[in-house]
Amino acid sequence: MAPRLLLVGCGKMGEALLRGWGDAGFGAEETLVVEPDSQKAAVLADRYGVDVGGDAEGFAAAAPAAVVFAVKPQAMNGVAPLYRRFAPGSVFLSIAAGRTIASLERLLGPDAAVVRAMPNTPAAVGLGATVACAGAKTSQTQRQLCQRLLAAVGSLYWVEDEALMDAVTAVSGSGPAYVFLLAECLAEAGAAAGLPAELAQRLARDTVAGAGALLQRATVPASELRQNVTSPGGTTAAALSVLMGEDGLAPLLRRAVQAATDRSRVLAG
Repeated sequence: MAPRLLLVGCGKMGEALLRGWGDAGFGAEETLVVEPDSQKAAVLADRYGVDVGGDAEGFAAAAPAAVVFAVKPQAMNGVAPLYRRFAPGSVFLSIAAGRTIASLERLLGPDAAVVRAMPNTPAAVGLGATVACAGAKTSQTQRQLCQRLLAAVGSLYWVEDEALMDAVTAVSGSGPAYVFLLAECLAEAGAAAGLPAELAQRLARDTVAGAGALLQRATVPASELRQNVTSPGGTTAAALSVLMGEDGLAPLLRRAVQAATDRSRVLAG
């Protein structure tokens, strides 16, 4: 029997997917993993009970329902053609940042069904935000399978216009780094205001994590949550007068997101 899932590459994001699939009911017996690092391969086999091979040759002879590429974008030119033999039977799901559907079709053949996705690192705890775009050859059944695979690690949104994926990468793909930087800067500011460094770090971490959890569960927009914390003339209002100034956080983030969007377009070619 052909394996249902073939995961190619199992770094941090690949393993997050593998863990999520197990939680979502995909059995270990229907999943194969290609991981050339023999030490890591042994760990994965023991941890998840899946079959792990070092390369594609002879490991998966029959076409799986889905081939998931979780390798670095710069490795795709060498990796993807090894699985060209599975087209048009398999759907090829790529999470390689910046690699367009057209570039993958050139590597996999004109009949390949391709889905391009951009998840982010909170997928490691089941709280990822992923955006996906399907190629023209992808069937509804294949799209539904990719829906299950990606939704296993968090929220999933589909777009029809692939050009949006550059901005998606800038907002959600890179976004966790912005939040981590906020926690860093908040801790440093607390220490500068006189707090012991360790306490400042703990307060910053817990505050960012707690505010994120509150935002996720809330049914009101972030702006209303912000207003709920802000008393007129109070301490929060004083801080926000700086953060919301002409040279404050909003224009800074717009420039940052635009820089990331521009870079994504360059990487995509």
